[in-house]
Amino acid sequence: MVPASEGRFSRDRLALVLRAICDRLGLDAEGAQLLRFTNNAVYKLAGDQAVVRIVGSVALQHRVEKVVRIAGWLAEHDIAAVRLLVGEPIRVDEHVATVWEVVPSGGRPARGRDLGNLLRRIHKLPAPPFQLPTWDPLDDVRRRVDDAEAIEDSDREFLLDCCDRLEETLAGLEFPLASSVVHGDAHLGNLIPSPDGPVLCDFDSTCVGPPEWDLTPVAVGVGRFGEPARTYREMVRAYGWDVTRWGGFSALREVRELKLITSVLPSVRSNPDVRPELMRRLDDFRRGDTRARWARYT
Repeated sequence: MVPASEGRFSRDRLALVLRAICDRLGLDAEGAQLLRFTNNAVYKLAGDQAVVRIVGSVALQHRVEKVVRIAGWLAEHDIAAVRLLVGEPIRVDEHVATVWEVVPSGGRPARGRDLGNLLRRIHKLPAPPFQLPTWDPLDDVRRRVDDAEAIEDSDREFLLDCCDRLEETLAGLEFPLASSVVHGDAHLGNLIPSPDGPVLCDFDSTCVGPPEWDLTPVAVGVGRFGEPARTYREMVRAYGWDVTRWGGFSALREVRELKLITSVLPSVRSNPDVRPELMRRLDDFRRGDTRARWARYT
């Protein structure tokens, strides 16, 4: 058992899970690099053997089967996306992981036009031969709040009240673009540079829903993280539609910001370095301060 004070996703615990996965697959965990640990713990194995992605919330493990299917479907349609090394989830105790091929290093950084072009292609694809969930962006927010390692009752109540309010607002929107498969978390951080061009990753939020949602994260990133406005303009030119000129954008912006706040809740005790930024975001959101700048969780 891991002591409660360390959380369920302590670095020591994750290292044990990673070693168990590697032992099962005949890989070597020695020297693995932790690339990031926010929503998930993502490790790159030494020698470019593989990338191992351990789900960072027990309440969101149900998405893994979908991720595996989507990865195969995108490969079938020759979409520039990460490819699975192991075609099924790996389970170790209460943890679940997926194992991916390493994207070759090199190539220029991704730009807004790369994301716009990829989204345009994905949104035009025919429906996959398997069922995808319907867009419900507040479901994972509620699950993360319920699965939070450490949160005050007043903050929990505030976040759930926000979910209820925004759910009612979303239900009243009329989306101008035709429903399609959407990536669900489309921003430049989910494009990996490669010698053959940027490669799309992270299919946790992929679903069937409004394409407007895929155009929202970059627009929010400009306002909240100070990302270059030209990135959004490039994406709009490549895609052909500007979500910020639509009347429903303010509601999508709030939902996106709520997801950006709560993404680390299930692992905040295990990864305490994120707590100051979490509380700053939560305070800004509670006060309705839409101009405050945020820093990326690390």
